This record gives sequence, C-alpha cells and structure tokens, in this order.
Amino acid sequence: MDNDALRIKGSYVFELRDEKGILIDTREGQNLVTSAGKAAIAGLVGNTGAVTAFGWLAVGTGVTAAAIGDTALQSEIATNGLARAAATVSRVTTTVTNDTLQLTYTWTATGASAVTELGALNAASAGVLLGHQIFSAINTSNGFGLTLTYKFQFS
Repeated sequence: MDNDALRIKGSYVFELRDEKGILIDTREGQNLVTSAGKAAIAGLVGNTGAVTAFGWLAVGTGVTAAAIGDTALQSEIATNGLARAAATVSRVTTTVTNDTLQLTYTWTATGASAVTELGALNAASAGVLLGHQIFSAINTSNGFGLTLTYKFQFS
C-alpha cells in the first residue's frame, strides 16, 4: 500500500439491552462513508469553509441500501426516546495511535421502534452525513437501551 494514500474506513457496533441491562441483540459491520462526509473532512483538515466537526448520531427506519451520495438518513426517528443525540467523541487506536474517530451514544427507548438504519452527522439537525448503514430491524421496547459505537479509521 502506498504510504501517501489516505483511506477512511467506517464500522459500527449496535447493542440492544432490555430494561434489566441484558444484551438481547447485537449488530456490527462496515459502513458507507459518504461523498459529502469526505468533502467535509477535507474542509476540516484544511480549515476551509464553514465545516463543523462530527459528533452526532442518529437512527432511522429506512430500508433502501445506503449509497455514497446519501446526505441524510432515509427516515430518521425523532420519537420514542430515539432522537438524534450528541455522542461522546474520542480518538482511539486501531493501528497507530489515535488513528480512529469514535462516536458513542446510548439511547433509552420510551416506546417500540424498528430501527433499520444509522448515521453519523455534524449537527443537531440537518448537517452533513459522514457515514450511513442499513441493516435488518432491531426492535426496541419501552426501557430498552440501544448503544451505538461508530468508528471511522484513517489509514
């Protein structure tokens, strides 16, 4: 691999726990990094434009495959305790020190939802979509905890 090449690789782990904290479902995999997200990262690196850092996580009910041109979740959830949230943002080590951006948040559901998509964004509403993924439904119920850990490794 060319040492001058920079790649961004996204991945996620989604965990659903019942009201007693018992793990009942887990999803993990690679995610799509969007074109708009890559452009925003270039703006952040060069300090050009009005680009804001990524620190928000959202879930939704969209079922159409994620695409590189996506700019928003297909059907973002704003009810049942699953509204977009400010994540805990950190850098972690995957291959070299601090090479991975990590966003984490735990929602507590206040009702039933069939979550089928997730995304990382840079604003409390609207904003730039950095990563997006679709998966088979994770079904929440009142009192269930839904934890998303989203990573973007720069290699």
